Amino acid sequence: MSNPQDRPQETAVYTHGHHESVLRSHTWRTAANSAAYLLGALKPHMKILDIGCGPGTITADLAALVPEGHVTGVDHAPGVLDQARATAAERGLTNIDFAVADVHALDYPDDTFCVVHAHQVLQHVGDPVRALREIARVTKPGGWIAVRDGDYAAMTWYPASEGLDDWLELYRRVARANGGEPDAGRRLKSWALRAGLTDITATSSTWTYSTAEERQWWSGLWADRTLASAYAERATEGGHATARELRAVSDAWREWGKQEDGWFCVLHGEILCRKEARKDA
Repeated sequence: MSNPQDRPQETAVYTHGHHESVLRSHTWRTAANSAAYLLGALKPHMKILDIGCGPGTITADLAALVPEGHVTGVDHAPGVLDQARATAAERGLTNIDFAVADVHALDYPDDTFCVVHAHQVLQHVGDPVRALREIARVTKPGGWIAVRDGDYAAMTWYPASEGLDDWLELYRRVARANGGEPDAGRRLKSWALRAGLTDITATSSTWTYSTAEERQWWSGLWADRTLASAYAERATEGGHATARELRAVSDAWREWGKQEDGWFCVLHGEILCRKEARKDA
């Protein structure tokens, strides 16, 4: 195990924060809609680390899928872990625990976990290649590294909206100013190769919002997030947008959500990597 003092700490700022409008999205996520590419590799006995677990809905699903194993959910933000613990308790899961952690400096020995999973994490970190090396360090030989990230530049919608064009341009600018990479999905395989991973399966999947209920939910959370979340504060404090410009973007989201023919697609890149077994094993 490497000395934590020799490993860098997180330098990027998490763009979204944990406002209710953000958690509205995060608590919707499940293993089925956000980690389907991993599920076929899971076995009942596995020990899993879920990095960036947030409110713990995916973490809890993973714990239910490994009843003879154990899942540890970690997040850089201590406050959200109370909600994650409550989620696990509500489901009666006993093979699960939570802790604060930095993906650049994980406080676990080498070769600890059968699976290390990170959903929507690498887009927000300062050094995703170093993070992947650290993820690989704590993964057992023959174990799985599973990473999924959105790709903002690849998001697409109908009908056209200048306000949503402004939203996308603004979000990408704020995220990069915070030290992250909003177009992470397309870069995952490249980052994995640079991290020294070899057995890599790169795939993609989407979230699509098209029904009236889906449009109302998706447009509403972004309309609220644009005005009231940490993202809104960072947009204005960083000089990227005025309060008036944020209001215009928020209004554009609500207007798009009213369109009967509205459709929005969120593309994600995925990598499922098998850690090379030791040659002397």
